[in-house]
Amino acid sequence: MRKQITFLTFAIVLVLLQSLGAYAQLKVKVACVGNSITEGAGLKQTYPEELEELLGDQYEVKNFGVSGRTLLKKGDFPYWNEDKYNQVLAWNPDIVVIKLGTNDTKPQNWKYKKDFVKDYVALVKSFQCLPSRPQVYLAYPVPVFEDKWGINEKAVKNEVLPAVKKIARKTKAKTIDLYTPFLGKAELTYDGIHPNDAGAALIAQEVYKAIKSVEAAAVK
Repeated sequence: MRKQITFLTFAIVLVLLQSLGAYAQLKVKVACVGNSITEGAGLKQTYPEELEELLGDQYEVKNFGVSGRTLLKKGDFPYWNEDKYNQVLAWNPDIVVIKLGTNDTKPQNWKYKKDFVKDYVALVKSFQCLPSRPQVYLAYPVPVFEDKWGINEKAVKNEVLPAVKKIARKTKAKTIDLYTPFLGKAELTYDGIHPNDAGAALIAQEVYKAIKSVEAAAVK
C-alpha cells in the first residue's frame, strides 16, 4: 500500500512538473537588439523591462542591447562581434526587435554607408532563418536633438530612415516608427540623444502597440 501511495505521489508531481514546463514553453520570447538606447544603462526601467510588463505573463522579454554598437560590420564597434548577438541566436526567440543605426551615423562609421542596407538585410535574415522563424521588427531611430559624438540628425533623418524602410521591404520585416512620436519632444531625452525614463516608456508603448497590432491582424 505504501508503495502504491509513493508511486501515486510521484506520478502527480511528474504531471505537475510537466504542466509547468509546458506553461513555460508557451511564453512568447521577445529579443530586444540594439545599442545604448536599448541597453538603457542608468535608467530606472529600460524599455525592454517596461515592454515585458505591458505584454504580460505570457511573454518573456530579454534585453540584448550593447552601448555604442553599430549595425555596420565595418563600424568601430559592430554588434555582430558581440556575445549578445550570439546569445540572441542561441535563445531562438519568437520576436526580434532591432533598434540600430544611430551610432552608424558617426563619420568614422558612415563612410561605409554603402554597406548599410546589405549588412542590415544580413542581420535580419540571420534571425529569420532561426528554427523559431521569428517575426522581426525594425525600429526607426529616435530623432537626434543635439548632434554629439559624431551622431547627427541629418544622417538619421535623410539616410538611415529611408534605408530602414527599404530593408523592411526587402526582408518583409515589420517596422516600428519611433521617430515620429519623439518629434518636438527633446524633454524625453536626458542629453539630446538617449531617452530618459519617460522616453524609454514611450518606446516600450510603441513597440507594444506594434506587436499587438500584428497579433490582432493574424487572428482576423
